[in-house]
Amino acid sequence: MLRAIVLVVAVLTLAAPAQAYENPLSRALSDFLNIFSEQAIPRRVVPWNGRQAPGTIVISTSQRRLYYVLGDGQALRYGVGVGRRGFSWSGTKTVTMKREWPDWRPPAQMLRRRPDLPRHMRGGIENPLGARALYLGSSLYRIHGSNEPDTIGAAVSSGCIRMTNRDVIDLYDRARIGAKVVVLR
Repeated sequence: MLRAIVLVVAVLTLAAPAQAYENPLSRALSDFLNIFSEQAIPRRVVPWNGRQAPGTIVISTSQRRLYYVLGDGQALRYGVGVGRRGFSWSGTKTVTMKREWPDWRPPAQMLRRRPDLPRHMRGGIENPLGARALYLGSSLYRIHGSNEPDTIGAAVSSGCIRMTNRDVIDLYDRARIGAKVVVLR
């Protein structure tokens, strides 16, 4: 019987994308289910037939994947969390700045929606920007880590692209200031 339960939990964990939960009980269930997988969406090298130059970052918000173009017909694919309904976007940006354990200052628009948020949070493990952040042009958007790894694969952000801390550190080490970032819906 216990084997059957573990099997059902494992199948459900692999079959469904990660989700963000408002209800603490649902979050506890999510945390429990995450025990059964090392990383919901593992990073891997995949074939790439796009025409982008090596070092380009391509994000598919519909697939909830980020591709770092390696060249020679290959890209490194990562799972990401993307903007929720009404907060998704597309376009071309440039990485203009990179920060390790960045401080977080919620933008004015976010503070209007969520006045309970702090006005400033120093970088660290509890910071929503996670271990690294790549800033995208003059926009408010970033590719950043997350202290909520269960949101990877979901549409939950206010437009930023979320990655696990492990993956954003890997991307941070590869991507250069000036790198082109293409966001597709």
